[in-house]
Amino acid sequence: MVKIQLILGSIRQGRFGEQPAKWIFEELKKQEGVQAEFIDLRDWPLPFFDEPVSPAYNQGKYANELAAKWAKKVGEADGYIIVTPEYNHGYPAVLKNALDYVYNEWNNKPVAFVSYGGIAGGTRSVQQLRQVAIELQMVPVRAGIHIPFYWNQLDADGKLKTEGHEEGIKAMFGQLISFAKALKTLRK
Repeated sequence: MVKIQLILGSIRQGRFGEQPAKWIFEELKKQEGVQAEFIDLRDWPLPFFDEPVSPAYNQGKYANELAAKWAKKVGEADGYIIVTPEYNHGYPAVLKNALDYVYNEWNNKPVAFVSYGGIAGGTRSVQQLRQVAIELQMVPVRAGIHIPFYWNQLDADGKLKTEGHEEGIKAMFGQLISFAKALKTLRK
């Protein structure tokens, strides 16, 4: 059994990210051998990173109590799916802040990305996040979901249109779960 946390990386009012995040989460729960957990950064109001010691060297000691709880929560997972918008060709500051608060707990775990935005579907934010993930010693998987022109991706009832993403989600789950199992063995 592997535990995969889906992290919704936007806290904006009226955010579109809830649509793909809920869809991916429901599909993730159907995967055999997976325990899925939904994490909304709205529930983790971390202050801007201001710890006196880098999390790479703090030996699990945090000045901020919420940061310590965040580190513990992140440490529970064997892999992650990050759902992110693209803001001005990048990812949200709140997501970067959440990533920066933790180090060792991210190490040797896979991460997949689901992005949304304009014409590029959030791919520019994902490219930047891949660099951050590698520095955190995470393993970014190749497959992901990118939703271009997200404002056109809702049907008349306001539900996300998922047609056309079936192969992408299958590939993403396959890579993420395989890496999560292998890296869980490595971490032991």
